[in-house]
Amino acid sequence: MKFNKVLSTVAVCAFSAVALSSCSKEENVQVKDQVSDEVVTKLHDLGFNTDNVQKLDDGYLVEGDIFMSNASLSDAEVANRLRVGSEEQYRTTNLVSVGSGRTINVAVSSTLPSAYVTATDEAIRRFNAENLLIRFRRVSSGYNILLTKAPSGSTYLASAGFPSGGNPYNSVRVNSDAMGTANASTYIATVLAHEIGHCIGFRHTDYMNRAYSCGGAYTNEGASTVGAIHIPGTPTSADPNSWMLACIGSGGNRPFNSNDRTALNYLY
Repeated sequence: MKFNKVLSTVAVCAFSAVALSSCSKEENVQVKDQVSDEVVTKLHDLGFNTDNVQKLDDGYLVEGDIFMSNASLSDAEVANRLRVGSEEQYRTTNLVSVGSGRTINVAVSSTLPSAYVTATDEAIRRFNAENLLIRFRRVSSGYNILLTKAPSGSTYLASAGFPSGGNPYNSVRVNSDAMGTANASTYIATVLAHEIGHCIGFRHTDYMNRAYSCGGAYTNEGASTVGAIHIPGTPTSADPNSWMLACIGSGGNRPFNSNDRTALNYLY
């Protein structure tokens, strides 16, 4: 997600403030000369917005909070035609295998302030309150997903990725320097729940028009072949309170709304 002083899948997702980017608008980072035309074309064919693609040490950050590793970009298959709409819940082609029930262990690195433990517990509580086949538990070791501090100088608030091989993406990078420690059980918990959403296969609710939550120019990526699949039962009109909107205002709070619950229950 992205934050505009509102808020900005493997790919990795991030949150950001005006000067940072997660899923909302990013600053115009002048890094295009570092990204080859071949990479830009590949990202476009996969259905990602290619404005302000950022080159990172181990891959690329797109849409403000989606991380595509070099390996995942090479292995990605172009498949699953996108259902074109306006704003609606989307999932990736890959989900977490849960069978008759599965618990995902989440750990918080000691590199993060204690407020992020509080926020993680609240994010976990929100998911578990839905009585899904997928559940979450905070652990100190033996994790499936590790929340860790983002590298110094990162231009996003948080980032995560998409599932692979039936398992959740295993890392959420959190820019705690930018986010601070206030509003742990609301604002920060919303950011972390959003990134965990990416880890288990959710894309942005306003995928077809990220300007809806982020502001700026209308962005519609068209009917490219991508891993973004509409979740049945969710609206085809604007959904202003979804926890998977690309951007959120600083200090905002988005617990699951009724459409989010429909999406969660449909997948898990």
